Amino acid sequence: MNGALLLDPGLCRARQGRLRAALERAGVDLVVVTSPEHVQYLTGHRWDYRWARAPLAALDASGHVLLVCPDREVEEAAADELRVYDSKRRSTLRLDQREASAAVLGDWLGTRPPVRRVALEYSACCPHVSRLFGTADTVDVEPVLWTLRRRKDADELRLLRRAIDATGAMYATARRLLRPGVNELAVFSALQTAAVESCGEMLTDTGNDYASGVRGGAPRDRRIEAGELFILDLGPAYRGYFSDNARTIAVDGRPTAAQRAACQRVAGAFSIVERMGRPGVRCRDIYAAVHDWLNAEPELGSWNSHLGHGIGLFVHEIPHLNPAWDETLEEGDVVAVEPALYGPELRAGIRLENDYLVTASGLESLSPFPLGLADD
Repeated sequence: MNGALLLDPGLCRARQGRLRAALERAGVDLVVVTSPEHVQYLTGHRWDYRWARAPLAALDASGHVLLVCPDREVEEAAADELRVYDSKRRSTLRLDQREASAAVLGDWLGTRPPVRRVALEYSACCPHVSRLFGTADTVDVEPVLWTLRRRKDADELRLLRRAIDATGAMYATARRLLRPGVNELAVFSALQTAAVESCGEMLTDTGNDYASGVRGGAPRDRRIEAGELFILDLGPAYRGYFSDNARTIAVDGRPTAAQRAACQRVAGAFSIVERMGRPGVRCRDIYAAVHDWLNAEPELGSWNSHLGHGIGLFVHEIPHLNPAWDETLEEGDVVAVEPALYGPELRAGIRLENDYLVTASGLESLSPFPLGLADD
């Protein structure tokens, strides 16, 4: 995948146009993106070892795009000009790559009129880049990019659907594998294999919760026990795009009456979300309705977490189904919705999470995998 073209160049150009239009009112002469996610979003390219490569892209007010590539020019990109820097010497990775790629950007800027106002990623832009602009005004482009990223284009949805499908393979593997005495690390290893085989290549990430009998966490060197519920919150990321959904499985295949009742309650929250979810609806209102539903029967457990969030090139994106934010759903959002109930009698709780695409008429389910605690 090193330097591979992962997104449609035409749709990348359309995203560039939306970014230029959004910044035109601010009088921005140039946009420079340095995070691998936004380089991919705008040019279509992502490099392996994202922590050890420093590509960047620059977009001027006329629409001209420079892509600075590690080591060699890519064969195709949504860019008008390609330049390179050396990311390694005799196969050893350099430790000064951001400085090296910034120097290439500096050489390019030296051939152009002075920049009066530049948009940078404030949380991802290093001084090697920002110092190139001297006394020019700077603005933070990240809020604009986060907003633009809400509406997923067809090429993004293709990668998201592939990542989400991999979770289906992981849950099918888990339902075959889980039984008392199996080591959590063995479960983790088997699910990684299922995800990689589903996608046919190495993955960007594979999720965060692989611990049995607790609310979540990394796999431990312990054997799972009868009576426990195993919350699997999985998020394989395919070519940079993250899925994020969860299922809870009874380790011994014989959930208690209390566990079954709690699971039915949690699953019922999706009906509320699917009934309410459509463009223009306040996320706070959906959260409040689900909160009331989940906490209406305290004997089943309790819930005080967030309800969900957008997914895409990052595992938590806009919008937030969370009362700490006041946002509305928009067409094109892809959201992960995760109602749950927790309590000691549940050992330790139930979390179910579905991924949805927000369409003009409502929600389209992207993760139609079984919700039950057992196969019966």
